[in-house]
Amino acid sequence: MSDALKHECGIALLRLKKPLEYYKEKYGTAFYGVQKMYLLMEKQHNRGQDGAGLASIKLDVEPGERYISRVRSNQAQPIQDIFAQINQRINDEMEQHPEYQDNVAAQKANIPYIGELFLGHVRYGTFGKNSIESVHPFLRQNNWMHRNLIVAGNFNMTNVKELFEDLVRLGQHPKQMADTVTVMEKIGHFLDDEVTDLYQECKNEGLSKREASPVIAEKLNIGRILRRASKNWDGGYAMAGLLGHGDAFVTRDPAGIRPAFYYEDEEIVVVASERPVIQTVFNVPFESIKEITPGHAIIIKKDGRVIDEQIREALPLKACSFERIYFSRGSDAEIYQERKNLGKLIMPAVLEAVENDTDNSVFSYIPNTAETSFYGMVEAANDFLNQRKIADILANKESLSAEKLQEILSVKLRSEKIAIKDVKLRTFITEDSSRDDMVAHVYDVTYGVIKPTDNLVIIDDSIVRGTTLQKSIIKMMDRLNPKKIVIVSSAPQIRYPDCYGIDMAKLEGLVAFRAAMELLKERNLLHIVEEVYQKSKAQENFHDSEVVNYVKEIYAPFTDQEISDKIAQMLTESSVKAEVKIIFQTVENLHIACPKNLGDWYFTGNYPTDGGNRVVNRAFMNFYEGKDARAY
Repeated sequence: MSDALKHECGIALLRLKKPLEYYKEKYGTAFYGVQKMYLLMEKQHNRGQDGAGLASIKLDVEPGERYISRVRSNQAQPIQDIFAQINQRINDEMEQHPEYQDNVAAQKANIPYIGELFLGHVRYGTFGKNSIESVHPFLRQNNWMHRNLIVAGNFNMTNVKELFEDLVRLGQHPKQMADTVTVMEKIGHFLDDEVTDLYQECKNEGLSKREASPVIAEKLNIGRILRRASKNWDGGYAMAGLLGHGDAFVTRDPAGIRPAFYYEDEEIVVVASERPVIQTVFNVPFESIKEITPGHAIIIKKDGRVIDEQIREALPLKACSFERIYFSRGSDAEIYQERKNLGKLIMPAVLEAVENDTDNSVFSYIPNTAETSFYGMVEAANDFLNQRKIADILANKESLSAEKLQEILSVKLRSEKIAIKDVKLRTFITEDSSRDDMVAHVYDVTYGVIKPTDNLVIIDDSIVRGTTLQKSIIKMMDRLNPKKIVIVSSAPQIRYPDCYGIDMAKLEGLVAFRAAMELLKERNLLHIVEEVYQKSKAQENFHDSEVVNYVKEIYAPFTDQEISDKIAQMLTESSVKAEVKIIFQTVENLHIACPKNLGDWYFTGNYPTDGGNRVVNRAFMNFYEGKDARAY
């Protein structure tokens, strides 16, 4: 999308089910797990470039031997940075100890990151500082092997304050009020409880503390721990964890908001945020990869067993539609087709905007991630042209000459690469006017392909804030002197903030909200704003399940078209000579194109969890009261 929009995050979990010697013999290296983790993370770098981390666990080590390793980075290229560090450690050890070269047991005993269990994470920070302390995986350490907990996830909780207070009631003293900390400590608390109960059982059976440890590890009920820990979680999450002795898990929120896929064979168990990542890295077919069921956990026991267990009662499935529109890589077979369908389904509105004049219209896309939707739009336009050609042929069938037939068939859709994103421009200049001038040059345009009689149709993934359109894209397109500029959004109007991990937290940042406010002002309906505020304020201390999203009333007086037209007017500066029109996808067509991902709260205000309504009301109150604060 042309507006910068961040999304957290991507996870990768890998369990090697065979001894390391097996991978050395079959694949030529005992570092097989490290190499695959690099690929799993690099193939998901689209999901996070603010930070990256990797943790590994060695199974069945002797007391006194290090079995957990972790590395994190918030450098400019964090994935490359952490694996450069890992490779340096490995190379240094191998140079100092050439006798390790063909001795897998010595490599495992003495070289960090050579283990059987791995958890990786790539991160976009949607809020707060991008400090190294914010980079996953997080580690909760203990001298009891099975009380060591490593956690990483793609998630955002709407009720962090409540979760924090739960920990305080349990007698804990959390170091900060952050969802990652509260989630990890909640899991850790019930892990401690489970270990304590199992130890008491072992003690009653006459086992010594040392004898008890392997029994506890074997009997640990990960599902029960997760059920107790997640009881009050409200949010979207794909949460992964490793326990020091070798158990692992990935659990998914009950509405299926955040994605997670897994694959298992006799050699490995792998989990990732995106399906094609697993397909590519392990060369396995589409149908062999399963999606983790919402509300379930995939639990990998130390002995290699994989258990699919229900943790939370399922909610109506509301998988994030933005995964399909923009976030996930388009190499997934289903996503690729869905994005093409988004382009096809919006084509009738585009034809109406250009008055069916495809002869004098040029089609393009911006940015590159909109290319697939562009292909769908072009296919639909070609279908329209073919129907026109058939009608022309039938109308002239009595007198059709070869020359006339050639003339009819030669009509082609005009599509061009109009906009090219330049290298990232930076400026030390602080004045707004100078900054705007720099933003206006983010894209270069292709000159010489647009005529003054042409409509220029540009498709984008979505329009969030509209800043880049206003300051750069529309102005740059206008330099080509088209008659009309038609900006097409393959997503509907974004009207409400997200609270499940996308960087859209404030209402006033959304151009659709600003357009609705302008319309309310123009039509002397500002009393609605006061009424919505009072209704929202009255709910401030309600239980989340009782809160209603009254912000919908801001949009209620207007049609979608009225808001679209106002957005176009607001984003078109006085210097622009061409007529500008903006077209948005309908929610109905979005659901037709992406039938499995029905999460549409940012478009409709229909939040999948109770906490969402509280967040949108809080965001509106913050806007009304002039508070520059987070709504959750």
